[in-house]
Amino acid sequence: MDRKNPFPEVTEALVGSGAETLQWCMQCGMCTAACPWRLVKGEISEKFNNRKMQHMGQMGVDGYEDEDVLYACTTCGVCVTRCPRQTNAVANTRVMRSLIVETSGLPKSVRPTAGSLHDNGNPWQGARADRLAWAKGLDIPAFGPDKEYLLYVCCTSCYDKRSMKVARAVARVLKHAGVSFGVIGAEENCCGESIRKLGGEAVFQEVAAKNVELFKSKGVKKIITTSPHCLWSFTYDYPEFGGEWEVVHYSELFARLMQEGKLKLEKPLEGTISFHDPCYLGRHSGVVDEPRALAQALPNVTFKELSRNRKDSLCCGGGGGRVWMETPAGARFGDLRVYEALEQGANVLATSCPYCIIMLEASAMALGKDEQLKVRDLSELIAEATVGGE
Repeated sequence: MDRKNPFPEVTEALVGSGAETLQWCMQCGMCTAACPWRLVKGEISEKFNNRKMQHMGQMGVDGYEDEDVLYACTTCGVCVTRCPRQTNAVANTRVMRSLIVETSGLPKSVRPTAGSLHDNGNPWQGARADRLAWAKGLDIPAFGPDKEYLLYVCCTSCYDKRSMKVARAVARVLKHAGVSFGVIGAEENCCGESIRKLGGEAVFQEVAAKNVELFKSKGVKKIITTSPHCLWSFTYDYPEFGGEWEVVHYSELFARLMQEGKLKLEKPLEGTISFHDPCYLGRHSGVVDEPRALAQALPNVTFKELSRNRKDSLCCGGGGGRVWMETPAGARFGDLRVYEALEQGANVLATSCPYCIIMLEASAMALGKDEQLKVRDLSELIAEATVGGE
């Protein structure tokens, strides 16, 4: 890196805005060595270096705001697990992005996402009135004081046709198991996790405040999420804004119901399944045993672990807002994951995150492996083993 004059006021602004661990970094480079960008080739991989980005932030110099530097990070968090000083590079990156957004705005590729979130309450340009389109024909009850859980469906599963199948599967299993739950629908807003990671702090705080007010007015005490990103945000972001609930990912609740004998996986499936741990479920939230308990309980199914699993899982490439950004062919982490599953002899690659579904299916199709390897959400498999397929 070229020698540049430091601007301590920039560093102070970063530290004061949430990058408290920025100065802990001692430039050892372990974060860069562990980063999944080191596993692929291409322009982004050549430009992005986590250690250098942290150093730029420490010095308050320009350069880190380059889109292929600052916005390459998927916030997978593997760097945090490897850092000997416990530097939270994910939080530091979020704050660096927010500082740039304040002065220069979001990257052009994600501005429509932010605009839709502000106007429609979701990042997918979907109409509020269509937020419950996924539930058509399921007779899902509205949330009220008589319901134990709010089922909060991720925006992706509300508006993306492929991901709608996940929301339907989760709801069908909950009904089958006799869980007391309901949905809110059009009044809800996106949890805002991804827009916050992109640096859109003002938009995030706007939607978070609306959700907190809405959930309080409805008497929400417990939340089931379909996405690990919603799980993480409601658990770790929202307490700062007055939102405190008992939040579980559907896989945690399903595993508990199975253990209690309220959910019986009896309808036989077939095939060999591997499970891809989403970063925000496994590494960030520590939920690794429950999905495996479910996958291994599927009748007539052989379960094979991927070589990189649990908290050492390989990122799909969609976190940190990158699900809305283009990654060139040959530089997609999902490609590596598809080959890894095929090496295990799997014909089904299961996961439990809507972003992972999008990224892994895209890789399987691009590689011409989508017939050989089917990408499925774990909830879809559980639904087939309990209430049957649709």
